[in-house]
Amino acid sequence: MSDMPALPDAAAAGDPGAAADLGALAALGEPARRALYAYVTAQGRPVSRDEAAGATGMRRATAAFHLERLVEDGLLETGFARLSGRTGPGAGRTAKLYSRAHRQIDVSLPPRRYAVAGDILACAVEEAQRRSVPVGEAVTGAAERAGRQMAAGATGLAGMLASLGYEPRDAGPGETQLANCPFHELAVRHRELVCTLNLHLLRAALAELGAPAQARLDPAEGRCCVTITPDGAGTGHR
Repeated sequence: MSDMPALPDAAAAGDPGAAADLGALAALGEPARRALYAYVTAQGRPVSRDEAAGATGMRRATAAFHLERLVEDGLLETGFARLSGRTGPGAGRTAKLYSRAHRQIDVSLPPRRYAVAGDILACAVEEAQRRSVPVGEAVTGAAERAGRQMAAGATGLAGMLASLGYEPRDAGPGETQLANCPFHELAVRHRELVCTLNLHLLRAALAELGAPAQARLDPAEGRCCVTITPDGAGTGHR
């Protein structure tokens, strides 16, 4: 029996960030919330409950309820200000104002993490220019640094793989196949480069976690080019 930790499906491991993004988008399925969100974000400035209600033809209490739900879902954020613009005695009460949240929502199915790949490749280009090293060597180094960084903040291998969108699947005793490549579109056009990135990202993450496992190239149609196997297992493609 292998000592490699068992990895559940990505659905079981869960990706809280993706789940929150999906929940936020689902909130816009409600017509009143969608109308309020569209109005608030179109203004380019904070909007009061009265203004939002008047613009969308809702009762103030109804608008307030849906605005607060949009805040809870992370789509809007709030602040307080006096609408008169005056200060001091007689300036009136402060009003609660709503504006688009700074949080960025990025949902794709299956999960994609192009920002991760973009950051690694940008760091690699900067390193190659600074040190006059081959780009491939710089990509390897940048991917390894990213892998260690991601593993350092992870609770475990399964959670890290799921949060990055790899969709880990149990493929036999101790072996884990990655059903999804989070950099798919890049891999289609630049396969060797992206597979190298994937391999060194995951090797460094495994080393940082101290997992008794190895990442190896194992390309196949319909899944990531990397497979994770227990230490000492057959090496296959490298």
